[in-house]
Formats: sequence, structure tokens, C-alpha cells
Amino acid sequence: MCCVFRCVMHGLLLTAPSSALHAQQYPARPIRIVVGFAAGGPADVAGRLVSQKLTEKWGQPVIVESRPGAGGSIAAEFVAKSPPDGYTLLLPAFAHAVNPSIYANLPFDTAKDFAPVALLITSANVLAIHPSVPARTLREFIALAKSKPARLTYGSAGTASASHLAG
Repeated sequence: MCCVFRCVMHGLLLTAPSSALHAQQYPARPIRIVVGFAAGGPADVAGRLVSQKLTEKWGQPVIVESRPGAGGSIAAEFVAKSPPDGYTLLLPAFAHAVNPSIYANLPFDTAKDFAPVALLITSANVLAIHPSVPARTLREFIALAKSKPARLTYGSAGTASASHLAG
């Protein structure tokens, strides 16, 4: 899972010349981590683990807010339209990188509106089949699928998810 946070430094650099703001320590108020997937999923759990540690370290609440839908694009649009001050961060997943190839008119530019801050998680995909399927290796499974077009099905986490594209 690729994890990209809204550019924290952009907002801080824009305010650096102001002596009153320059003296202000970050964070001076609660921070929101927006997750584009349902509560209880891997991205949400990662966000909550990180938010707990950041709350302890910074002494400011770090809140996780789920805005699921459209492969994380709903959350990404919300964060892209938020002030670039470091108080609204995005914790996307794999789909964030591929959404520009899947959705024609995203209301944000993935490359220009976001900057990576930290990689939080990496994960691997696993192919699992029922023991009754007559294949024991990936090569055998591919041969079986080719020999029976439209007969095998698979489940994924949703459009543009890593498991969907791997399938």
C-alpha cells in the first residue's frame, strides 16, 4: 500500500516569512488523516495506528476520517481541495497511483496536488484457490483458466484495487 500524505511542507513554507506564524509550532491544532476506504479495512487500521502514535508524540489529536468510494478518489478530492497547511492529510492505497489511468476526469492531479511524506505499509498479493481446483501451481492455474474461458471467477477488493488489477 502506497501511502501519500498531502504536502505538509507546502503550507508551512508559504507561511514561513510571517514572524507570528513562524514562531508557531506545528501542530498547533488537531490534524485529520483522511482514508479513502471503509472503516475497519487495512488503510483505516494503518491510519489509526499512525494517528495514535502521532497524537502521543505531538500532543494534538490526530483524527482518522473515512471517506470511502471511487477507489479513494472521494477522499483524495476532499484533501486536494483542503488548504495545503499540513492539517488535512491523505492516506491512500494502491488505487491512488492508478486512478488517473482508470478515471477520465479526476477533480485533482495526483502528481501535482499531492507529495509523498512517508511510506507506511507494503503488502503482497496472494493467489489462493480451493483445493478442489485441479491446479497446484500458478502455471497450472493459468493453463486451466485458458482452457475454460469465462468459467473461473475471482473476488477482489474493488475496481482499481491491487487485487482487481492482479486478477
